[in-house]
Amino acid sequence: MKSAIVSAFAVIMLVSCVTVSPPSQVSRGPGWYTVKRSDTLYSIAWRYGLDYKQLARWNRIDVNEPIYPGQRLRLLKPQGGVVAEAAPGKSNATKKTPAASSKAETRASSSEPRGRDPNKWIWPTEGKPLNTFLASKLDRRGIDIAGKLGQPVRAVADGKVVYSGNGLAGYGNLIIIRHSDTYLSAYAYCQERLVQEGVTVKAGKVVAKMGSRDNTAQLHFEIRRNGKPVDPMKYLPNR
Repeated sequence: MKSAIVSAFAVIMLVSCVTVSPPSQVSRGPGWYTVKRSDTLYSIAWRYGLDYKQLARWNRIDVNEPIYPGQRLRLLKPQGGVVAEAAPGKSNATKKTPAASSKAETRASSSEPRGRDPNKWIWPTEGKPLNTFLASKLDRRGIDIAGKLGQPVRAVADGKVVYSGNGLAGYGNLIIIRHSDTYLSAYAYCQERLVQEGVTVKAGKVVAKMGSRDNTAQLHFEIRRNGKPVDPMKYLPNR
């Protein structure tokens, strides 16, 4: 009798150990990103070298849809080509407040860059390049242009501001402009940002003031094609 009671107690304890463990969260760990307050879809794609359209598709969201602090986004292509819903974080479920820099944008209108790539580019600021492009090095995935502290920084082509903040490590005050479905440009180390997200700008529009890095006044400028860095010197006119 005593042996039977001990056996029954052991079975109960075993079942208890199995059932009390919480289910694993498939939307956590490597390959997933938890949205922070200053993020936008574009800044997350930029940080990880992804095409923003691809990132949106993997997570079944529209490129103009706001994202929320605590929301988890898939950073890798789903296995088998099946796209799963990104599981929202607790804060997303309880408080529908977009990430601070992820203001809801109006869906595509005639004023937004759609499909057509820029047929003309201009220099973002006056000055000479301090380095050359090298995609294999993080700090050379663009060019640094020397100048004077506070001098104007201009949009290199017509487009829409999709990020204006300082939440990306290594970029300081940063502005990202979408020029088409294919091309984005970025302006980093700014002393001051003069445009907000969602604003449509024309080529030549002053969007920031030049800042400094390593005690040298300069602008770090990048162009990305489908999420990948390309040499800006192949797009900017000779001068």
